[in-house]
Amino acid sequence: MKLSKMLFILSGRGGNPMMRQMTGRLFQARPLFLACLLLLCSCTGSQEDEGRKAPPGTIEQPGNGKDANKGSSDGTKTGTGQLEPYTIKFVYTGATQPDEQAVEEAMNDYLADKLNARIDLIPVDWGPWGDKINLMIASREKVDIMFTAQWNKHAVNVSKGAFLPLDDLLEQYGQGILQSLDPVFLEGSRIDGKNYAVPTNKEIAAQGGIVYRSDIAEELGIDMSAVKSIGDLDGVYRTILEKKPGMIPIYMKLGETFNSHYLGNYDALGDTSIPGIILKDSDGTEIKPGYEVERYVETLQITRDYYKKGYINKDAATNQTMNNAALQSGEVFSITSALKPGKADELAMQTGLTGKLAQLELSEKTIATSETAGAMLGISSTSQDPARAMMFINLLHTDKYLNNLINYGIEGKHYVKVTDTVIRPTAQTPQYNPGTNWMFGNQFLNYVWETEDPDKWSSFKAFNRNAKLSPGLGFVFDGEAVKAEIAAVVNVDRQYQIALETGSVDVDKVLPEYIERLKAAGIDKIVAEKQKQFDRFLADK
Repeated sequence: MKLSKMLFILSGRGGNPMMRQMTGRLFQARPLFLACLLLLCSCTGSQEDEGRKAPPGTIEQPGNGKDANKGSSDGTKTGTGQLEPYTIKFVYTGATQPDEQAVEEAMNDYLADKLNARIDLIPVDWGPWGDKINLMIASREKVDIMFTAQWNKHAVNVSKGAFLPLDDLLEQYGQGILQSLDPVFLEGSRIDGKNYAVPTNKEIAAQGGIVYRSDIAEELGIDMSAVKSIGDLDGVYRTILEKKPGMIPIYMKLGETFNSHYLGNYDALGDTSIPGIILKDSDGTEIKPGYEVERYVETLQITRDYYKKGYINKDAATNQTMNNAALQSGEVFSITSALKPGKADELAMQTGLTGKLAQLELSEKTIATSETAGAMLGISSTSQDPARAMMFINLLHTDKYLNNLINYGIEGKHYVKVTDTVIRPTAQTPQYNPGTNWMFGNQFLNYVWETEDPDKWSSFKAFNRNAKLSPGLGFVFDGEAVKAEIAAVVNVDRQYQIALETGSVDVDKVLPEYIERLKAAGIDKIVAEKQKQFDRFLADK
């Protein structure tokens, strides 16, 4: 695909004339940019032949854009040919739902006809996610589909041979994906020219801020429109602490702080666990460790000040309670969050706080490679039937009934329809309300709750327009040459990073020690290698 077309898509399938003119001038004269976009980090990509394996028997390919509900558009159902029965093991991050088994059975009834398959949903809570996934990969546990993302060590896990290359499988069993998914998602998530996961079809721009209790702000007369930066929150949180002494002004945990990449607009140019960043909202191309970036250090100091004032939960460095659960407890005023249109409304439905939440944007809207690979489904290299796994992912991208079943549960039980696209909760909604739509297939197939904007998906397309393009768009660092140093730095980060970023320790005392340990682990060598690769990428654009 031509670069001008790619940026046409990046601007929101049309954007405005100024955006199209700008992006066209910027890149049409540089035909090698797209090639560089595809030059993602090198990996072993083991068991490629297994990824091309055909299933035992034959099948009419399911879900190529025809399947809006049960069966195809002409009322017939896809046959399963001579496929042997198979159970698809699907691992993703999220809380186990009380009615998960009932939803599984409903999915199994449907998939029996579609794929002669059953589904085994395996949600893993966010807290233990990293350790459990590492164990699954290291032990070669037999699973089929796993949630993965650039910010969640996708490139590192690809280099370990955890995921199969999917290009051939996409051609054979993923035509519905190829027809419905904006090409920029697949182009921007490749590693060494290959796709190892299928991105979710969703918003492609990114923005950070907070989600807060609008009912409390109104009750206390707090003008949230006056807040334009993290520093402006001081007066807001002071009021909360004084007038609602039992409420935590801002809840933080691992990965959910003011220095999260979505709030700081940090582009790690690949896996966020590997040091060396640029700013997505600027034009600078010099890669620096976080402690040399003025914005990062200033935010550490603000966070420390807020922690000492009592604005942040005292157990932020160790607590693993999810943000949603913290909000749901009624003891939290605000959380940090990656934002998109209707994010507060989504969280309100998940937490039982309908009409009580609002969102506040605190960073510029940007687009980077991290967005194209921000939520994906990979096929494990331990899968016993990769073709069947791809057929299932294809259905999540094309089959409205299955997509909404896994996201919202059983119609008439967990929700009722108001219109063909709008739904209303029931008394049983809390029994199955995973809030994982952004992980599964095609969000544009999703119903919307009656408390949400009925034009939500149009808002998503508008949100993608006029976002700032990161200078690193299309580049992903290949860490193979410094993998020993990366492992050493990651170990140091585990000891210091979360304590610093939640304000739990004295920045002036601990940061110098942290820097010293990072340098001893080889951070300078990592940054130098990343800069060398990035400079080559920029020169070839």
